[in-house]
Amino acid sequence: MKTNTIQISKFLSLILRHNPGKIGLELDENGWADVGELISKANAHRKQLNIETLKEVVATNDKKRFAFNEDETKIRANQGHSIQVDLKYTPIEPPEFLYHGTVGKFIEDIRRKGLLKMSRHHVHLSEERETAMRVGSRRGVPIILTVRSGEMHRKGIEFYQSDNGVWLTDVVAPEYIEFKK
Repeated sequence: MKTNTIQISKFLSLILRHNPGKIGLELDENGWADVGELISKANAHRKQLNIETLKEVVATNDKKRFAFNEDETKIRANQGHSIQVDLKYTPIEPPEFLYHGTVGKFIEDIRRKGLLKMSRHHVHLSEERETAMRVGSRRGVPIILTVRSGEMHRKGIEFYQSDNGVWLTDVVAPEYIEFKK
């Protein structure tokens, strides 16, 4: 992504996942924002946003963080919200193993408490180690944890998958995490 689309992507993450009120935007109960209203309110806050740039950000974001509705009149973040929204996820069976990227300073807490959703709606997991590596490397030297998601699912713990392929669950207890060096 170009520098401008990266900046717009970060702005959209803030507005559509955490703080729509920052620009006076309201999301519906499923996290959707009206595209025209988003553009208007973003531009009123000195963000140079138009429909073409918005389409480019949605199409080129490497993590596929955003989605349009079918007629592209609404937009939302696919997951990662810290505000209350209902994304209408349906529980599905996960792969036998999923991965989570983190850094060393969190390992002792994870050993004691497991993976917690903290301020988000879910714990985020990935199907590929490489994705977990990229996520973990945002905060330093990554440590990749293997989650025994199949075993969790067989014990009744629900998993969901967002439109962009991120696996979600409420919590991962320490006994389902493999801590390898």
